[in-house]
Amino acid sequence: MTEELAIGPGTTLRVLVHDDQALELEATYAPGGTPPPAHFHPEQAERFEVLAGAMRVRLDGRDCTIRQADVLEVPSGAVHQMWNEGAEPAVLRWRTRPAGRTLEWFREIAAVQRGEGRPDPATLLADYADVFRLAEA
Repeated sequence: MTEELAIGPGTTLRVLVHDDQALELEATYAPGGTPPPAHFHPEQAERFEVLAGAMRVRLDGRDCTIRQADVLEVPSGAVHQMWNEGAEPAVLRWRTRPAGRTLEWFREIAAVQRGEGRPDPATLLADYADVFRLAEA
């Protein structure tokens, strides 16, 4: 059975591959989204391929839109945000290398969304600082 995680309003992840080298997901974003917090991954690079729809991207302070068949590479340490501000759902293939504890991070976020888990953001962020950090304002 394929694992699916709801990590926010209108954002669902389906796990495709998970091993030490990579976490590969299919991410679906509902339309009308807003920017998530600016963040970075200290040790991991990400690759996004748009399968359907479009996503707004802010990468190191520059804004752009990626559309079907576009690929976006986000190097480790690069501050970024992605959201679907359009009127149609967006679907992306999302690869994180190395996988690290990223899947565990997403499981924790999904538990919070369900009203379970540890709802204290400061504790959660501190516990997963190896895979996710908020950018300084």
